[in-house]
Amino acid sequence: MDDSVNPDVRLRAATPEDAAALRQIYAPYVRDSPATFRTEVPSVERMRRTIREKRAADEYPWYVAVADEGTDAPDGGESTVVGYVYGSQLRERPAYRWAVETSVYVDAAAQRAGVGTRLYERLLETLRRQGYCSAYAALGMPNPESEAFHERHGFEHVGTFPAAGFKLGDWHDVVWYHRRLREPDGDPDEPTPVSTVEDPDA
Repeated sequence: MDDSVNPDVRLRAATPEDAAALRQIYAPYVRDSPATFRTEVPSVERMRRTIREKRAADEYPWYVAVADEGTDAPDGGESTVVGYVYGSQLRERPAYRWAVETSVYVDAAAQRAGVGTRLYERLLETLRRQGYCSAYAALGMPNPESEAFHERHGFEHVGTFPAAGFKLGDWHDVVWYHRRLREPDGDPDEPTPVSTVEDPDA
């Protein structure tokens, strides 16, 4: 997924105004791939509402990678969102609240340029500072590039849900990966809001 780090890409918190760009990146994964089991591309308004609600809740970070063009960027030049990453609730029951599910999507034209790596490193560090203990990623199969990407970032394969979903005319497994963010120790403190560990507008 990523071979090198691109210094010309900057990261920032996602905003509702990014919804159309995020939808454009996500749509091919929905239409053409088992990577996500969603079968309909969400509307721009739905994505805008989701980003707005997640930022207001302040529980999990959302970041975008922006490629700037022109001598005046980022102030006045052209810029394009080329990838995004976020954390989300793993399961609803309270005992799971120190675990988080991660997702990352990169525009096809920006893959193998280090975009996913920078996004994931930023996300995982923020989650660790918030106090989450474990990160999990669910990958629809086949997805060898994403498997290799997660393994490069310290994730380990912990299980498979065989034939968990039917999409694109076939049954697909879901493979689960896990990475320890910090060691669980005794009675843990509650995870802290994103805004307490990082300026969401940075």
